[in-house]
Amino acid sequence: MKKIERLISIVMILLQKEVVSASEFSRLFNVTRRTIQRDMEALSNANIPIYAEYGAEGGYALMEEYKFDKRLLNHKDIENILVALGGFERLITNQEVQTTIQKIKGMTSADISPKLDLTFYDWVGRSQIKEDILFIKQAIENDWLLKFEYVDQKGNITYRVVEPYKLHLSEMHWYLFGYSLEREDFRTFKLTRITNIQKDGFFVPRSDKVFEEEKQHNEQQNLVSVQLLIDVAVRDQFIERYGKNVVSKVTLRSYLATIELPENQFAYQFLAGFGNKVKIIKPKGFIAKYLNFLEDAMKLYK
Repeated sequence: MKKIERLISIVMILLQKEVVSASEFSRLFNVTRRTIQRDMEALSNANIPIYAEYGAEGGYALMEEYKFDKRLLNHKDIENILVALGGFERLITNQEVQTTIQKIKGMTSADISPKLDLTFYDWVGRSQIKEDILFIKQAIENDWLLKFEYVDQKGNITYRVVEPYKLHLSEMHWYLFGYSLEREDFRTFKLTRITNIQKDGFFVPRSDKVFEEEKQHNEQQNLVSVQLLIDVAVRDQFIERYGKNVVSKVTLRSYLATIELPENQFAYQFLAGFGNKVKIIKPKGFIAKYLNFLEDAMKLYK
């Protein structure tokens, strides 16, 4: 049974029963208790109101207000899910997504035609990386160790053995969050910087604190408040990314934008992409590092 089928089955069972133990679910679906715990986390993250009851007769239950009329989703909910799945399918195309879409359409007799559409650029590189995404997804589900060659943002090449825990799409870039055996710590790897990825045996998943570690790891990045003078032609890009409140008008053609950026190559590349439409006002230390970045780039042409 595929994971999405198991998740739907769990919800349907909880709609009919008061409390179901993890052991009972484990036996029913022939999976480990840890897998059931992951399923419950996935359902909770999808705003399905599941909670745990402790004690000898404990287990998992669904909030009563969602069981009152035995209906979890209405017509609009299903339309929203189909919009989200349609967008997801543009990024990762596989039979599971198609099956899920058909099942959800079957939950209503009405002909649903969503009025919102999600479209992503079908770049050749993104199409090719889908194979790696599906392979890593399989590794996460089956507790495979992965080994691969990795090139960091400074061009350093290392060889890693990693326990994979989560795939993450940030804007249009895919990342793998996992535990690096070499570094003995959690790390995030950009998928397009990974080559020669292979299965390297199995691993025993770490505790549920893994996802707490992910949150802390993402929060460790030091950000700097940067003030920019931007041209009206690129104002929309800053509003889309950072919101209207960060932008204030100076003249008809110029605006001030105050945003937070990390002091690293990604931030410098981001700003350099605007060419002469963006000027850094402060802080001075950030300006100096940005100029060094530009000088290094200019050296290639001297």
